[in-house]
Amino acid sequence: MALQTLFFDAAGTLIRPAVPVGQTYAQHALRHGIVAEPEAIMQAFRMAWRETAAPQHPADQPPADDDRGWWRALVSDVFGRVLGAPLKENVLDDLFSELYLHYAQPQAWSVFDDVVPTLEEFSREHRLLVLSNFDRRLRSILGGHDLMRFFGQVIISSEVGAAKPHPRMFQAALAAGGCLPQEALHIGDDVKCDLGGAQSCGIHAFHVKRPENGLGVLVQKVRSGAYSGLH
Repeated sequence: MALQTLFFDAAGTLIRPAVPVGQTYAQHALRHGIVAEPEAIMQAFRMAWRETAAPQHPADQPPADDDRGWWRALVSDVFGRVLGAPLKENVLDDLFSELYLHYAQPQAWSVFDDVVPTLEEFSREHRLLVLSNFDRRLRSILGGHDLMRFFGQVIISSEVGAAKPHPRMFQAALAAGGCLPQEALHIGDDVKCDLGGAQSCGIHAFHVKRPENGLGVLVQKVRSGAYSGLH
């Protein structure tokens, strides 16, 4: 079957933090009298991210808070690991609110150099969607970088109520794209969430691993018909 629809992951595939997360967290923490080394924060963030279960909610019951509570718990965990003790609730509330608003701003993110040329190439003949473990902030971020013009829909985990690799995310993408699994290709940087999740649903997958396997490689593979044919 011919390839019809491409699903793009967002963070790590289309966009990335403009400044390292550890540095941003440290700068905001310092405003509240919290001194922590950016590298220590970065290490704690990686550990917390790896060990914290992704948000998941009953079908048709997405979180009322757009998964804000999940992010607050993650930030609390990060600073608890770095400082060896939990932050006071009032300090955590203020610090988290600042960080949450910071990452809602388009300027907090940068777009990878290979993104716009790739989207321009694919948008001529394919339907493009975003499929991301993110929340509603993502739409304003993409819009601020003039990327929304390429995408028919943006499907986010906080609205689906489950996160990749949960099949509910990929089923939502297939429904939005109006295509069969074998007519779709998912592009992402996470082996488990993106590759594993897509392939378990019968969807082609491309692993973004820059610089050796960036979106330029993807363009060549699609042009060569690598994801089309009988399956």
